[in-house]
Amino acid sequence: MRKETNYLDITLLGKEYRVACPPEEHDALRAAVVYVDEKMHDIAEKTRNNISERIAVMAALNIAHEYLSRMSTTDETYKAIESETAVDFGAVKRRISVMEAELEAVLAPQDKLL
Repeated sequence: MRKETNYLDITLLGKEYRVACPPEEHDALRAAVVYVDEKMHDIAEKTRNNISERIAVMAALNIAHEYLSRMSTTDETYKAIESETAVDFGAVKRRISVMEAELEAVLAPQDKLL
């Protein structure tokens, strides 16, 4: 059964938009709208610019930069943790595969009982 697409009316920088959004994502979209709207207002105030398109592009660039910076920091953190703990993730994956095979071997006779 196909989910019905619902719409949510939002406001960014004083302009209203209707956005397709499933009901279970309304809260997340509202949070994103608040964040983007705040960024746009900050840029409009700092640049004293009133061209919505330019403000939206600058906000998008700022948000993308924040996101990519956080992703880079997260990647560096994982690499640092890996090097500090000297965890061999390849060995961990191999061990998990062995354990899965052992479980399958033990559980296979149980399937025959059903």
